[in-house]
Parts: sequence; C-alpha cells; structure tokens
Amino acid sequence: MPVADDDKTMAQPELRLCPHCQQEMLRWYTPPDSTWGTPYQYVCFNDECGYYQRGWEWMQTKYNKKASYRHRYNPYGGDSGPVPVWSVTALRERIIPEGMSYETYVMLQAAPRRGQA
Repeated sequence: MPVADDDKTMAQPELRLCPHCQQEMLRWYTPPDSTWGTPYQYVCFNDECGYYQRGWEWMQTKYNKKASYRHRYNPYGGDSGPVPVWSVTALRERIIPEGMSYETYVMLQAAPRRGQA
C-alpha cells in the first residue's frame, strides 16, 4: 500500500498525543489484510493510560471478555477511536521504530527471516 502524503500529523504533531494521557502515540503498521484502509495509524502504547486501564474492567463487565483497547488515530482520515487488545503486549510487534520510514519497515517485514527460505 503506498504511503499517502496527507498524514495530518506531519503538519500538526499535537495530533500524535493521546487525548486520554497526553503521551505521544507510536506509528503502528496496519495489517495489510485489514479493512482500515491506511498504511499505518498512531496508537497509544502507554500502559498507564487511563483509557487503556479502564478498558479491562469495562470489557469484562460488558462482554465478559479479558480484553481492553488502546486509543488510535488515523492520520489520513482524521478519525480516532479504540483498537482492541487481548494482552499487554498485543499489537506491539507492529510498532514502526522511531526514525524508520514506513517503506523501510514494510521492506523488512517482507524479507525472509533467518532460517526461513
């Protein structure tokens, strides 16, 4: 998926702050087979964020599920909301490292892993 040059956070970096805890959100590589329609989104991975912490009890009470959610922001469409998580480490494997371009991250994800042919 090509990277659009309309990522609103480039012009407005304050959009990268979680509205629930004010911590900077991280770029999260959107799964290619998802319906998100964007190459990446910004997600709050602060484990102390009240939105994330309250989510565990809310999901247990409302749905009897051991799950929570983290705040996410779509820098292309401007929409935001929850992204579900089932553990503290869920989704972290798709964080695009700081300073790494989206294109480099995608290329590294497509490269064969050591021991795989």
